Amino acid sequence: MNIVLKNYLRALTAVILIIAPFALKAQPGFITTRGKEVIGPNNKPFLMKGTNLGDWLVPEGYMFLHKGDTKINSPKLINEALMELIGPDATKAFWKKYLDNYITRADIHYLKTTGMNSIRIPFNYKLFTYEDYLGENNPNRGFQLLDRVIGWCKQEGIYVVLDMHCAPGGQTGDNIDDGYGYPFLFLNPGCQQQTIQIWTRIAAHYKNETAVMGYDLLNEPMAHYFNADSLNHYLVPFYKKLVAAVRKVDKNHIMILGGAQWDSKMMMFGQPFDSKTIYTFHKYWTPTTQDVIQEYLDYRNKYNVPIYCGETGENKDAWVHDFRVLLEKNNIGWHYWPYKKMDNTAGIITFKVPEGFDKVIEYADKNRTGFKDIRDAAPASRAQIQQALNGVLENCKFENCTPNKGYIEALGLSVGK
Repeated sequence: MNIVLKNYLRALTAVILIIAPFALKAQPGFITTRGKEVIGPNNKPFLMKGTNLGDWLVPEGYMFLHKGDTKINSPKLINEALMELIGPDATKAFWKKYLDNYITRADIHYLKTTGMNSIRIPFNYKLFTYEDYLGENNPNRGFQLLDRVIGWCKQEGIYVVLDMHCAPGGQTGDNIDDGYGYPFLFLNPGCQQQTIQIWTRIAAHYKNETAVMGYDLLNEPMAHYFNADSLNHYLVPFYKKLVAAVRKVDKNHIMILGGAQWDSKMMMFGQPFDSKTIYTFHKYWTPTTQDVIQEYLDYRNKYNVPIYCGETGENKDAWVHDFRVLLEKNNIGWHYWPYKKMDNTAGIITFKVPEGFDKVIEYADKNRTGFKDIRDAAPASRAQIQQALNGVLENCKFENCTPNKGYIEALGLSVGK
């Protein structure tokens, strides 16, 4: 053999020996997909069993006990009411403590003791921008909050799905996207570009984080209130553009895609366009029968891809049990909604309503259209309102919460400790 060739081969072998260990370490540890299965780091099927951290990074009016078509049923409307009640400084201080107290290391440890293996974390895109949101306008705040919880999850052996619950412009057109009452995301190129930029930034940040299972790119797009024929055709093309952008920086994580009309439609996707994707659906208040999920099973069978139920629950224990059994019988993983909620038995844990909180509800539900209305609706005692809100901050701490034994056992889990 030519001496030059010999030297080249020796050098090439040396380089391979140096880089091989790093190449091997790049992939192990990530949850992935194979055919119809989600595959764990041990190369065995992984069935998701967990909950959603609802009301933490995306507070909702109904989670705060405001019933029906309340006037404060999204983060910005809740924030507006608090600003009117206690002022800007106190509102900012409230949100800081709320975000610190609502989900702590103790909460994540508890979820592990129940037997859960994963959680879904809804978030608002504004946490990654200079836009005002829950008292701050720090574009790195989302990473600060998520890194903390993901770190706890990694220590506990719990996997995380990141869920953009509120996208720029609004992807749903209802209160849950904290938008403007219409799914403007799909009609506004600027909002689409911002969504792509934020997800690309998130993916670049977490591309090597094995505790993150995947990215639920858009929660429940296009509510049923709108003409489906005029909107639905925008969804898959945008998903393709979004997935392609994310894949440029992150090839490790799973993409999670939900269909139009509250993540209810799956056949609209047609042929899969990414090799590492889970298709998700949400179901509430339906019968617990096979026909309810058959469309999703048909899609899975036709295209040989995994499916999963990203949200369900908010129901009686018997329903929770029966639907969970139906899902598991059909090899469908689940994240029940929600983990924690005030004065609630239809969730994992609950906490008490603080004294005086009825005054907050009373104010929020009054007419506050103009400034005279705001003055007329003002509470007799702002100090009492502040005390009630302080009660929320104290009561929501894990040590002051109570597990809902029946609900947890309906999920086939342990009440934990």
